[in-house]
Amino acid sequence: MEIVELGKSARDAAIATLSAAFSNDPAICWLFPDPRTRARRLPLLMGWTFDDHLTNGLVLGTTDAGAVTLWRPPGTVHRHDALTPPVILKFLRIFGTAIVRAERIDRAIGMHILPGEELFYLRMAAVRPEQQGKGLGGKTIRAGLAHSARAGKRPVLETATASNVGLYQRLGYEVVEEWDVSRAGPHFWTMAHPR
Repeated sequence: MEIVELGKSARDAAIATLSAAFSNDPAICWLFPDPRTRARRLPLLMGWTFDDHLTNGLVLGTTDAGAVTLWRPPGTVHRHDALTPPVILKFLRIFGTAIVRAERIDRAIGMHILPGEELFYLRMAAVRPEQQGKGLGGKTIRAGLAHSARAGKRPVLETATASNVGLYQRLGYEVVEEWDVSRAGPHFWTMAHPR
């Protein structure tokens, strides 16, 4: 299956893929412990994240958006929306009472992703559950790594899913740090490609 740059027309399918793939992610489960709340709020979060990457990043995936990766190229790795009243209201609509935990995760990731903007940051990688095991995740990530190589920038990522660490290592990433959001919060691995 071909890997392409996805645009607005893929939004609904990409949100469905991202929401399904992250529904059991340890960080997302810590953020939204109640499954009903998670099911309601996760599409809002993934919609905002997808839109953000259309503006500030790169969205790569299969033509049906059954596999999706969200990348932040150099100059956008640590970019955040200014916390104006409309942005705060938007985040409250997305996170509700989980907004404090969301800020804690975001701040922790910002502290542990390698410093500087000369990086190619894989923010999220997702494959629709019924399409997993076909190599689409690896193929989509390798397409992003090719973009990184052309830009001459080091690929980085973080994951809170232990089973993902081996997948990323097979793609050439190495663990550079392990850390916790808080005592009771999720455990993360920060990983970087050696190039």
